[in-house]
Amino acid sequence: MPSIGDVLPKSMHFDEPLALASGAVLRDYTLAYETYGTLNAARSNAVLVCHALNASHHVAGTYAGQDKSEGWWDNLIGPGKPLDTDRFFVIGVNNPGSCFGSTGPTSPNPDPAANGRTYGSDFPVITVEDWVDAQARLVSALGVTTLAAVIGGSLGGMQALDWSLRYPARLRQCIAIATAPNLSAQNIAFNEVARRAIVTDPEFFEGHYADHGAIPRRGLRVARMIGHITYLSDDAMEAKFGRDLQRAALGYSTQDIEFQIEAYLRHQGDKFSEYFDANTYLLITRALDYFDPARVHGGDLTATFAPARCRFQLVSFTTDWRFAPARSREIVKALVDNKLDVSYAEIAAPHGHDAFLLDDPRYHGVLRACFDRLAKELA
Repeated sequence: MPSIGDVLPKSMHFDEPLALASGAVLRDYTLAYETYGTLNAARSNAVLVCHALNASHHVAGTYAGQDKSEGWWDNLIGPGKPLDTDRFFVIGVNNPGSCFGSTGPTSPNPDPAANGRTYGSDFPVITVEDWVDAQARLVSALGVTTLAAVIGGSLGGMQALDWSLRYPARLRQCIAIATAPNLSAQNIAFNEVARRAIVTDPEFFEGHYADHGAIPRRGLRVARMIGHITYLSDDAMEAKFGRDLQRAALGYSTQDIEFQIEAYLRHQGDKFSEYFDANTYLLITRALDYFDPARVHGGDLTATFAPARCRFQLVSFTTDWRFAPARSREIVKALVDNKLDVSYAEIAAPHGHDAFLLDDPRYHGVLRACFDRLAKELA
C-alpha cells in the first residue's frame, strides 16, 4: 500500500514546568511531533503512537528530498493500512530526554550555572510516567480531550498501559504490543551491561562529552550490539546467518570478523553510533528499568489495573524472549480479574521481539480489526 507521502516535523514549546517522578522539575521543554490524517469535527478520532527505545516522532511517511526517511511504523500507518489515516488522526510524539528534536541531553541547559552548555548528563532522570504526562499536555494542546486509542510496542506498549492508569478517562482503547508490566532481572541486566559499555568509554567524560568535542562511539556500538541480539530470536539469527563465514576460509584471528553475524552486529553498532546520543540511551534504558506500576500495590497487577476503564488489545509473539508472551498474559489476567474488555493475540512469528515492527499478516489483521471496530463506534 502507498505511503502517506511527505510529512513535516512539528514542535511545541511548553513553559509550564513538568514535575518529574524523581522530584526534579523540567522547567520548560519542547516536544517534537508529527500528525497524519485529519482530526474530525467531534475531535474523537485521534490515536497517539508511543515510540520505543531508539525511535522518534517520525512514525509514518517520508521527508521530502531525503532517501531512507520512511517512518519507523510506515507499514502499519497510512491510507488503507491497519491504522488508516483516512479515518484516524494519528499523532507521533518524541519523548523528552530523547535526541530527535524534543528537549533532552543535547539541548541547552537553561540553568545559569551551566553557562550555556548542553544538559549532557545533568538532564534529569525521566520515567515512563513523566513521558505520559508530557504526552497528555501535547494531546490537550492539539485540542483532543479523549483519544480513540493509544498504541505502542515494547517500551511504547508500557506507555500505552500507563495511559490507561494515569488518564483512564482520556482513552477508549489501549493497544499494547510485545510489552510487559515490568522488566525481568535478565532484561535489567542487559540494560546495565549496555550502559556500562557507554560510561566506561574513554570518550564519555562523565556524560559531558560535548564539552570535549567527543562522542563515546565505541560504547554506543557495543550497547547497540547487545540490544540488537535481544531483539532477534535464535531461529531468526540461524535462518539469516547461521554459521556462515565472512570469507571463504578461516582467518584464525581473535580480532577480525570471521562470521557474517559478527559483520551484521558491527554494522548495526556503527550505524547506531552515528545518530543516537549516549546520554539519551542511558536515560531511556533506565526508564525501562524503572517501569513497574504494580510496585505501589505490592506487586499486585489486579489492584494496579483497577482504575482502568478503556478497552484493551494486547499482542505478543511466540519467539519474543525479551518480552515473552507470558508477560502479556500476566496483564491479560489482571484485566480479566477487573472485568475489563480485553482481547489478546499471541502470534506464532519467527522474528523475535522485532516482530512488532514487521509485516506479519496475522498481526496486522488483529490491529486492522481493532481499528475497524473503533472507526465504526466513532462513525
